[in-house]
Amino acid sequence: MTRQKSGSLAQAWDAEAESWVAWARKPGHDSYWKFHRDIFRELLPPPAGRVLDVGCGEGRFPRDLKSWGYDASAVDVSPTLIAAAREADPVGEYVVADAAELPFPDGAFALVTAFMSLQDIDRYDEAIAEMTRVLVDGGFFCIAIVHPLASAGEFQGREADAPFVISGSYLESRRVGGTVYTRNGMSMTFHSQHRPLQAYFDSLGANKLKVDRLIEVPDVTDVPGGRWRRVPNFLDLRAQKI
Repeated sequence: MTRQKSGSLAQAWDAEAESWVAWARKPGHDSYWKFHRDIFRELLPPPAGRVLDVGCGEGRFPRDLKSWGYDASAVDVSPTLIAAAREADPVGEYVVADAAELPFPDGAFALVTAFMSLQDIDRYDEAIAEMTRVLVDGGFFCIAIVHPLASAGEFQGREADAPFVISGSYLESRRVGGTVYTRNGMSMTFHSQHRPLQAYFDSLGANKLKVDRLIEVPDVTDVPGGRWRRVPNFLDLRAQKI
């Protein structure tokens, strides 16, 4: 989860760092373990060259990348989360850095990933530009975000046929989250920025990133006909620097 050096999202997530470490590291606890990691993995090109994971949080995704044979480094702007990542993987390269100001030379990486972090970055367009800069020509950029449809609205109940309602404007960027979630004895408050899909695609296009695959990810663990099988939770995509 990349955060800016200053700004409300950065401060909000840094305050949740310890809670996030506990939440993220409990196997089977959230969507990462249940289904999302394996769906996202389908987008990744085979291991070749260096990989940078932007917004690594406590490091679970770069640790998985390394276990799959990738030469992975990672950054996050939270010193607390980077300290936790280094503790879990002492030989790994984990750098405290703002996603919008990456401390790497041009074309240093063959693959850049941002797994569930861009919606948590205030200067997301500058971050996409930076991630493109450090990517080699022809390299791949793979991201996962909260699906803009999911961040724009909410279900009006827990029933399988509960209506999904967007009470504000889907087209306007706005702060969302701030709700405390409690599960299996752990609590976590999530903070992010809703942005329409066009905002992300405009930034991808401006940086000459060509999308070649997109996956709208439902909760495949929900009961058949369940509400989160009707509306996608996440959006995963792969783009190539042209």
